[in-house]
Amino acid sequence: MPTSDVPGEQLSPTQPIPLSPPPLVPQSLKREDAWGLVYLDRIVCRDRIAALRSEGPYTPPSLHGTLLFPFTGGGVNWGGGAFDPGRGLYIVNTSRIAHAVKLIPRADYAAAHAADPNVEIGRGLGTAYAARRKVLLSPLGLPCNRPPWGTLAAVDMNAGIIRWQVPLGLSPYGGFIKGVPSLGGPIVTGSGLVFIAAALDNHIRAFDVESGAELWRADLPAGGQATPMTYVTGGRQYLVIAAGGHHRLGTTRGDAIIAFALPEM
Repeated sequence: MPTSDVPGEQLSPTQPIPLSPPPLVPQSLKREDAWGLVYLDRIVCRDRIAALRSEGPYTPPSLHGTLLFPFTGGGVNWGGGAFDPGRGLYIVNTSRIAHAVKLIPRADYAAAHAADPNVEIGRGLGTAYAARRKVLLSPLGLPCNRPPWGTLAAVDMNAGIIRWQVPLGLSPYGGFIKGVPSLGGPIVTGSGLVFIAAALDNHIRAFDVESGAELWRADLPAGGQATPMTYVTGGRQYLVIAAGGHHRLGTTRGDAIIAFALPEM
């Protein structure tokens, strides 16, 4: 069980770990897992990972600095998943990047914030500590763990297995890396289509719910960090997504509502 370096903190036993389905994301990140586009990137990432406490999924934030993997935005995405009751499939997108979290004593908060004003430090009002969190990145600004950094998966809820899992989205670095972090959920239709935007690139996609194959992609004027919706009116089915972007993900900002129409029934 992880121990704490915070004075007076007592840790309770962790919750049971389910046997199935298997985890949708890796549950640990070790120094030998460090990744980089070039050798120097990989070496720096290896040292950054090794310098942080990492004793499993329940390692608490610490004064020394703790590796949080998956990070606070997932694992499983904040946007939630979509359930296909006929097929018994739960469709969900995930993110696979790490945070470095460090506790800042209350007396040191102002100095820590002034020294690094662009890094997020939660104020933790009424507590003895504030928490600083930074995405664990290489000198080139890429995650220190191997891609894909985001996936879309189908979990068979009856069999307790992952039916399929595919990279979601293309990196903004020339699009040569498949699978990026996402924010926003999928929807699934009775005809067997999964629609999702959410990823760092400005696209909305349709996937085959049975296989995970990408069937369609359309450009958006801004980041689609939202969950799509669909409805039928006047004999036509529509797919709608809010394309507003997201400042923390760094996607294109906007204020568009985009609707796609299927052929008339």
